[in-house]
Amino acid sequence: MSAPAAIAHDTDDVLVGRPSDTELSDQLLSTTWRPMTRAWKIGFAICGLLTLNLLVMVTLTVLRGIGLWGNNIPVAWGFGIINFVWWIGIGHAGTFISAILLLLEQRWRTSINRFTEGMTLFAVMQAGLFPLLHLGRPWFAYWLFPYPSVMDTWPQVRSALPWDAAAVTTYFSVSVMFWYLGLVPDLAALRDRAPSRTRRIIYGIFALGWRGSVRQWRHYHVAYLLLAGLATPLVLSVHSIVSLDFASTILPGWHSTIFPPFFVAGAILSGFAMVLILILPARRVFGLYNVITPRHLDAAAKMLLITSWIVAYSYIAELFTAWYSGDRYEVYQQIVNRPFGWYAWAYWLMLFCNCVATQVFWSRRMRRSPVVLFAVSVLVSIGMWFERFEIIVVSLSRDFLPSSWYIFIPTWVDLGILAGTLGFFGLLFLAFLRVVPFVPVTELKQMRAEMVHEEVRR
Repeated sequence: MSAPAAIAHDTDDVLVGRPSDTELSDQLLSTTWRPMTRAWKIGFAICGLLTLNLLVMVTLTVLRGIGLWGNNIPVAWGFGIINFVWWIGIGHAGTFISAILLLLEQRWRTSINRFTEGMTLFAVMQAGLFPLLHLGRPWFAYWLFPYPSVMDTWPQVRSALPWDAAAVTTYFSVSVMFWYLGLVPDLAALRDRAPSRTRRIIYGIFALGWRGSVRQWRHYHVAYLLLAGLATPLVLSVHSIVSLDFASTILPGWHSTIFPPFFVAGAILSGFAMVLILILPARRVFGLYNVITPRHLDAAAKMLLITSWIVAYSYIAELFTAWYSGDRYEVYQQIVNRPFGWYAWAYWLMLFCNCVATQVFWSRRMRRSPVVLFAVSVLVSIGMWFERFEIIVVSLSRDFLPSSWYIFIPTWVDLGILAGTLGFFGLLFLAFLRVVPFVPVTELKQMRAEMVHEEVRR
């Protein structure tokens, strides 16, 4: 380990001192042309195979129909909608860290916001796949949008499903603009430092003529803050709208006004868990101890703990509301079926992963342990997937009529598509690590200059 990295490993605010701006730029920008490691090649190959598996499963689904899935009556929504809600939730932490924490002037976001922005884009891409496939005829997906139609066939605006299409496309569009705008100064730095002419030309095209003049910086900061302000309401609105797919019905287990804030808190929880799953291996492989310090890990762990308690409160509120309502269908669904029914194992696994495992973060030592953080983050990601499983499959399998009750069992196509989206997500993320700076170099330098200025004033 180099001297700056060793110092950073022991202290939190190492960016105030070493390394210098030149050393920091060399360290972070060179990752795009540094020779690929064996671990990266193995990971890329595995993710590539899973992506090919996804293409095969999607092709089979389009050719044969969603009868290849485990969906049935009454469980008309199965893995497709579970995965959609899960992936959308994972994408929430990116906008939360980049936009809301930027507006709140939280400096610890700077070292990890590029990771989270990329994660948001890749997660939303996975999520967008499932509603299209779930239509059965994905080539008619344009019916969801109010296009000029001579037959006057318009979307049913009283349904929450067209709201999803509008919210998710808006969220993805704003996230792309926010991510790309933040990249422009670093792309210009890559243009000036790239070792080959081809790379300099490519990065120069995407840098949009950035020269770092005072006028450019003034317009850049205004645009960046405006996009952050535009993206902030999307954090609250997108998953709230997704939750209305369920809350606007009368099905026991779905008809609840707590769903919008409950879904937002769960999305931030699963998103932060995925952030840690991604940055901890990258931190170790690329030696980013002087950039992603224990202070960053501590802050992310605290967010996991806070959102975990909000989710736990939502679980308790669901049980209390069902009992207090006196509705025998709600009582059966929430107090009998979920904890003690056919899928009771999934319910208790969900509670352990989302509410119990995170309690280790009351300890400062555990919050700063990469091994503990990674393990708990994996458990939280699993638990949040099973939360969607509980909401969708368990609620649908026990509706108002016992004569229509039925058990959902996923097929090999369901499992193959889920594994394929995980591989496709990993493939995009590994490619992202090799193409653009995954740590915002310019923002780090600005933050360090501000901290040095504050130290001088003191």
